[in-house]
Amino acid sequence: MTHDLPEVRGRLTPDRDLSGLTWLRVGGPADWLFQPADVDDLADFLGALDPDVPVFPMGVGSNLIVRDGGLPGVTVKLGRPFMEVTVEGDTLTAGAAALDSRVAKAAADAGVDLTFLRTIPGSLGGALKMNAGCYGSYVADHFVSAEAVLRNGSKVTLGPDDIAFAYRQTDLPGGAVITSVTLRGERGDPEALHARMDEQLAKRDATQPTKELTAGSTFRNPAGFSSTGKADDVHDLKAWKVIDEAGMRGATRGGAQMSEMHSNFLVNRGGATAADLEGLGEEVRKRVYETQGIELEWEIMRVGKPAQDQ
Repeated sequence: MTHDLPEVRGRLTPDRDLSGLTWLRVGGPADWLFQPADVDDLADFLGALDPDVPVFPMGVGSNLIVRDGGLPGVTVKLGRPFMEVTVEGDTLTAGAAALDSRVAKAAADAGVDLTFLRTIPGSLGGALKMNAGCYGSYVADHFVSAEAVLRNGSKVTLGPDDIAFAYRQTDLPGGAVITSVTLRGERGDPEALHARMDEQLAKRDATQPTKELTAGSTFRNPAGFSSTGKADDVHDLKAWKVIDEAGMRGATRGGAQMSEMHSNFLVNRGGATAADLEGLGEEVRKRVYETQGIELEWEIMRVGKPAQDQ
């Protein structure tokens, strides 16, 4: 990468291998990995960075395939300075790097019901970006506002009207890096909220391959939400069901497999490449379309470029 990068107070690492930062443990290097010291460090860096340099905000890599050729430009990864969680009344504000599970537990401790986040893998910034949801509740149902830094370095507050929530996706301003999120939940008894989360965890562990290398749900359910992105128009057609009917449960490619336990989970059985995983996913999409006329949409984000020999 030939661009001169601005000075930072955080950490700026060249040619940083990203495979260890994704839950699937695959992927090539980032040209640069930037871990800002705080919001001002992030804003100053983005404001001074050449606008031609691509920027990719990366969470904890729980719902992500980085292709084997790596990521061009700068990958921004928020760390400890962006993990604080505070609760006031029925609202919770957390840094974008705070894990969803930690947010749910902190809310429950304060008697606020954000229990749907407990079993969602990843961080709160990613949950906002993907309009993550579980057990009938989605981020869109609880969203109050978010703080973000735009690609030009400006700091902004985003409200519900600034984000186009849809099923398992949002339309954030181009280049925005979410730094914190505020959610609202109903009041509840802390003990009852924790008990509910324990039940949800047990159910998840009994039905999903949580002990294997996965990235959560691979494909969105074929039918989902109204245009609001809220949990008010959910349909029953499930991705795992159409994958099963296409005969793709347990299908393999290289080191990749569609889980025998839950067929909408891609698994790295060991030694898989990003090309194995993405290629198997595309085989599933093709087979489902051929057998049922349904075009599955990826829920896992795929970024970067293939290896030169692929």
